[in-house]
Amino acid sequence: MRIALVNYRYFVSGGPERYMFNIKDVLERNGHEVVPFSIKSSKNVQSPFEEDFLDTVDDQTYFAQSKKTIRVVLKSFTRMFYSFEAKKVFAKFLDKYKPDLVYIIHYHNKISPSIVDVAKARNIPVIHRISDFQYMCPNALFYNDVKGICEDCLTGHKMSCIKNRCVMNSKVYSAIKLGAKMLHDFLHVTKKIDAFVVPSYFTLKKLNKYGIPMEKLHHIPTFFNLKNEKPEVTYEPYFLFVGRLEKQKGLMTLVKAFEKTGLPLKIIGFSNDGYEDELKTYLEGKTHKIEFLGKMSFEQIEPYLKSCLCTLVPSEWYDNFPNVILESFAYKKAVLATDIGSLPELVVNDETGFLFKYADVDDLARITEKVFCDVSLAQSLGEKAFAILKDKYVAESHYALLMKLFQEKKCLQ
Repeated sequence: MRIALVNYRYFVSGGPERYMFNIKDVLERNGHEVVPFSIKSSKNVQSPFEEDFLDTVDDQTYFAQSKKTIRVVLKSFTRMFYSFEAKKVFAKFLDKYKPDLVYIIHYHNKISPSIVDVAKARNIPVIHRISDFQYMCPNALFYNDVKGICEDCLTGHKMSCIKNRCVMNSKVYSAIKLGAKMLHDFLHVTKKIDAFVVPSYFTLKKLNKYGIPMEKLHHIPTFFNLKNEKPEVTYEPYFLFVGRLEKQKGLMTLVKAFEKTGLPLKIIGFSNDGYEDELKTYLEGKTHKIEFLGKMSFEQIEPYLKSCLCTLVPSEWYDNFPNVILESFAYKKAVLATDIGSLPELVVNDETGFLFKYADVDDLARITEKVFCDVSLAQSLGEKAFAILKDKYVAESHYALLMKLFQEKKCLQ
């Protein structure tokens, strides 16, 4: 089967891109031909297909990282709403490579839903993997700085997005993103897509509540590309956080809990909005054993995953199946996570880790002290996590479910 793999980045900046390159590798190893479609960028992994990619709008990973010219702003808006440029380029791409199926990882904001119309005009099935809440929420998070977790847009109170400055803390940007979402709803984008691959049941139920019928929603968990079935690991006396440093990730709760306990914590990740500085300012003058190690590649992170006691996912938004949990399991490490969203699907309390109460500093402190004082407990939970990873979250299981869906949709055309 020839598969067009669509994502708005062709370099790793987070979980969706790691998945994209992993599934590309798995599909090719199983004899399929993968033709990627993305946006031209100086950061891209080298590809013979780059000449067919969509022109860049702005070569920044995140929109707020630099000042924008009028041209960049206008082009960004067309991509966000409905881009005829993207439609034309993708039509040329499809006519040139004639794929059997289009598998979209992420198109919002940078490419445009116009590509769905192009594929449907050619009777090519379109399947979209969901990695956030873009269809339901203008900032894709179900979270804002005013209310914390917020589902107003899902429950019919759309203007709350502007009132609460949900996008980039700006009423203007919030209104623009809300307008784009309303246009996509009007254009019935989700009705044109043949199927959705959803990593978590939690997100699947939200999409169904939004109006996507259950028969279009397919629960296919993310996988870890396990290359070593006998990893050499240790359980050294420190905890590990890996991820972007953002408020909704629960970093302040995490920092306060470790300040309270005085236990060692290493934080790997970066902030694109200055939140790391806020965390460090809070810790100024306080006694603690918290280290900020900065941004790292996965190869640089790997030794820490091998040697930490366990990892932490203190998210205060509905984190949608974070890869770091499977990465932790792959190195026999238990995970301590918040008891919300999809996290309880992955972290089974007292089996593959522990769940703690939402944004509860004391509960998190209590659990970390419990694990720190019992290394054999951390090791036992990590061994169970590794066994579950090999049973449920490996490439073979994911591939089998995905190909069943692909073949079904291809045969229906």
